[in-house]
Amino acid sequence: MTREEKATVIEDLTAQLADNSTIYLADISGLDAVATSALRRACFKANIKLAVVKNTLLAKAMEASEKEFGELPEILKGNTSLMFSETSNGPAKLIKSFRKKSEKPLLKGAFVEEAIYVGDENLDTLVNIKSKEEMIGEIIGLLQSPAKNVISGLKSGGGKLAGILKTLSEK
Repeated sequence: MTREEKATVIEDLTAQLADNSTIYLADISGLDAVATSALRRACFKANIKLAVVKNTLLAKAMEASEKEFGELPEILKGNTSLMFSETSNGPAKLIKSFRKKSEKPLLKGAFVEEAIYVGDENLDTLVNIKSKEEMIGEIIGLLQSPAKNVISGLKSGGGKLAGILKTLSEK
């Protein structure tokens, strides 16, 4: 790879790092061609971009990026695959479901909304993170609940109130 090609790859990686707020680093080494193909297909269906990158180029892209990646450049050893996603827990769920069939992929680290997770032991934590859409749904549900209670109270109380007024007017 020439110097110009490396510079182009670093620029592309830096742009991708800047554009995504959810970045996972995984180790998919040891997967055979069939398993790798299945992983790529699962990523495509889940709207997750998967790319195998050179560690040195990724480290330089992380340095060039305006984001603070903390300890993530230090874990760039061996085979590294990047996973970009719109949802913060999507890649973690994909990795966990894929590991029911095999030991890989292993989670090396993740950058989720400026929070950094290092190590495979954080996989369950990342799976349990709620996505932005899930949080908005919960908040809307919580906000609607009191309004529904007030409306149902007014509807049921309206009949009682009308009955009381009718009784008082008859007297």
